[in-house]
Amino acid sequence: MRYVYGVTSALLLGGSAVALATGQPLGAQVAQNEETVMRSAVPRAGAPASFADLTEQLQPAVVNISTRQRVRVQNNPFAGTPFGDLFGNRRGGGGNQTRPAQSLGSGFIISADGYVVTNNHVVAPQRGGRSSIESITVTMPDGKEYEAELIGRDEQSDLAVLKISRSQPFPFVKFGDSRQSRVGDWVIAIGNPFGLGGTVTSGIISAVYRNTGSGAAYDRYLQTDAAINRGNSGGPMFDLNGNVIGINNAIFSPTGGSVGIGFAIPSEIAVPIVETLKTGEKVERGFLGVASGILNEDLALSLGLPKNRGAFVSEVVGDSAAEKAGVKAGDVIVKVDNKDVTQEQPLTFIVANKKPGARVPIELIRDGKRIKVTAQLGERGSEDEVARSFGLDSEDEMSEPDEQTVEKASQQVLGIAVTELTPQLARRLRVGEEVEGVVMLGIDPSTDAATKGFRRGDIILSINNRPTTSPEDVDRIVSNAKNSGREAVLLRVQRRNARPAFVPVRLRSE
Repeated sequence: MRYVYGVTSALLLGGSAVALATGQPLGAQVAQNEETVMRSAVPRAGAPASFADLTEQLQPAVVNISTRQRVRVQNNPFAGTPFGDLFGNRRGGGGNQTRPAQSLGSGFIISADGYVVTNNHVVAPQRGGRSSIESITVTMPDGKEYEAELIGRDEQSDLAVLKISRSQPFPFVKFGDSRQSRVGDWVIAIGNPFGLGGTVTSGIISAVYRNTGSGAAYDRYLQTDAAINRGNSGGPMFDLNGNVIGINNAIFSPTGGSVGIGFAIPSEIAVPIVETLKTGEKVERGFLGVASGILNEDLALSLGLPKNRGAFVSEVVGDSAAEKAGVKAGDVIVKVDNKDVTQEQPLTFIVANKKPGARVPIELIRDGKRIKVTAQLGERGSEDEVARSFGLDSEDEMSEPDEQTVEKASQQVLGIAVTELTPQLARRLRVGEEVEGVVMLGIDPSTDAATKGFRRGDIILSINNRPTTSPEDVDRIVSNAKNSGREAVLLRVQRRNARPAFVPVRLRSE
């Protein structure tokens, strides 16, 4: 599970208490959410009296996914730890090691012959370190385990497809059409948060096409108040017809737990990507080559334009499709491919859903005048490749502190060595100019801070809700907390390309 307020990877343990046993041939199988079956399970008028029949029918197709990884750590316990481990309790070690099998997430079977859909981060090697997946195991609700083959995964949409096999057909569910979803519709989420076993939560859709502001290619989610906790990643979100309309993916949370704001990848987005991954092919996306953001109120007022309509271009990549088409920094792109650019339909989403090489008309505003140009889209690479195209360093370039920095960290009560966040560092870390804080340079591996998954380049925004804009601020706040008898402090931390997260850290005991 990724936290959108402090985007972090979360893990779902799949599972349920019911399994489907059948000896019919594959072609004769009926989906667990076939409309004829669902018709008798859910009343059509008013709120359902119970979700029991619906859950009993769907739960057998939801599975647990675990992986075994080989991770090489080079005397740096926090390098390669995903941001989700800020809320975990993992400590690395030196040298090569194979981590034990670990329940990472959920998935659901979409065909009788065993294709499984989950989140990419559930089955991807740990970022920032030298990791590789040795094996993936899918566990059915009845406890039976199957070795899974990774058919394809896509980092930008956070989707992956696995394949499991057996002589008997598997229970499966079908995708529905998320475009038919409306705010207020009932939904249920099936998964395994906190390793409790098969767990079901219900709620309503709070928003459709919610944009979180991350700037990612697929920043467009179904929002729900159904409880989605650490552990729900990759699990299905069903409508009352029993169709999968979303894949649980992220939450907005200042605490790390569900506060009623959860996000799911809409089936509208997921289905074509899943179909491509099933074939083993790479997902291709268009790339315009601009850094942009939706017009906020102040920017809109300064330009005399409506807010939240159009994308303000802050930078154009050299030799990109945008530059060749004549797009310039300071332009406001209002339409692409005859589609309005809005907060619900951002520029990156429209462009990413076009094929590389496609010629698209662009309507923009420059100096108060509307201009039309045509761009032939390039191909969008990985997020790191996109960042590098704007002259930014790759994520791993700040992952290894030197011995002197680690020694300095060992002398701090908090166990963290920090420096000021300069404009140059802000650009390297891919954070906006408005961000204020101090940058972590090294973490003492013997302290509680090391177990929280911090790494070089993370930014401390505040400690105990007091802003930290200099190393002196950190020393003063931590010293005051220690002198007042506190054993821990609350850090608000931001990692590049992520939302801030609150993380409690125990102070060093003398």
